[in-house]
Amino acid sequence: MKFRPLHDRVVVRRVEQESKTAGGIIIPDTAKEKPQEGEVIAVGSGVRDESGKVQPLDVKAGDRVLFGKWSGTEVKIDGVDYLIMKESDLLGVLESAGAAAKAA
Repeated sequence: MKFRPLHDRVVVRRVEQESKTAGGIIIPDTAKEKPQEGEVIAVGSGVRDESGKVQPLDVKAGDRVLFGKWSGTEVKIDGVDYLIMKESDLLGVLESAGAAAKAA
């Protein structure tokens, strides 16, 4: 099944974090918090402004993003868990060090 979000909605898949701390301590599943980092899977067409013109979203499929702890609605599509949220619920886009160096 293919899913396309509407308007300014974004589909995000959580990125699992490491189960070890920097010091090598293994964190059990029961003590882990849900990650607040994810990968954008699909984006809507954008939101309409007052004049009726569609404004495209700033994020695109493949971007790694940060979002709030309680952001979005959890859904399961084809057995995979996703979050659907508005673009305004995203806190920012994570860029790799290589991408940041190219932009400078």
